[in-house]
Order: sequence, then C-alpha cells, then structure tokens
Amino acid sequence: MDNEGDFEYQSPPSFDRVVAEAKGFNPGLIVLLVVGGLLVAFLVGNYVLYMYAQKTLPPKKKKPISKKKMKRERLKQGVSAPGE
Repeated sequence: MDNEGDFEYQSPPSFDRVVAEAKGFNPGLIVLLVVGGLLVAFLVGNYVLYMYAQKTLPPKKKKPISKKKMKRERLKQGVSAPGE
C-alpha cells in the first residue's frame, strides 16, 4: 500500500510528453510559417510587378479590323462604302 502514497506525486505520462514538447518550436508551426511567408511574398511580388508593368508598358495595340467588318459597320451606320 505504500505505492498509493507515491502515486499522488507522479504525473501521468501524457503530461510529461506535453511538457517535453513545449520546449523548443513546434515543427508544424515552423512549416506553416515558412509556407505562409513564401505565399505572402509571392503575392506581394506579383502585385508590385503588376503595378510596375501598368506604369511602364505601352497600351496593347488593337487588332486590325478586316475590310469585310469595316464594310458591315458602315452599312449599319447608313454610310455606303466607297465604290458601291
């Protein structure tokens, strides 16, 4: 029955494991922070490049309209195409 007296001062093994893991960093948290940091850096870099491109690149040129489409547009507006 002496064992009962000793049992009161011992903590269950699960609590010992929690205390041991509390020392140092959690590897899952480190991975999460690294991946999250890389994702944020990627998104911020893309935004910065987008803003830089908007300021420096010239506007896109429009595709040339075919003669057939030009004729059709003029007929819609009521202007006859030259030569008809």
